[in-house]
Amino acid sequence: MQEFAASVGCGRDKQIVLVEDNAGWHTSQKVVVPEGLHRERLPPYSPELQPAERLWPLTNEALVNQHFADLTTLSEVQAERCRTIQHLREQIRSRTNFHWWPQNA
Repeated sequence: MQEFAASVGCGRDKQIVLVEDNAGWHTSQKVVVPEGLHRERLPPYSPELQPAERLWPLTNEALVNQHFADLTTLSEVQAERCRTIQHLREQIRSRTNFHWWPQNA
């Protein structure tokens, strides 16, 4: 959590809201939440509210109708697709921004 907060510049002068599902690793009491980071939980069993769920079609494009000789090759193709997706900001935004979420002015 500390590494994430540092990578996005989270702190007293920059507040970040991190929306999480209820996966076990998100609900651990051992997590130390850095200053400026605010965690919000989605209701249980609500994948339709989880923005990341809408990204699966983008990540799967490189994998459909393909045969991979081994897991290493599959992992390399998927990693390359993830690197490509990082630059598709408008596609990501259009799939993950919900009309009820606050927008930057």
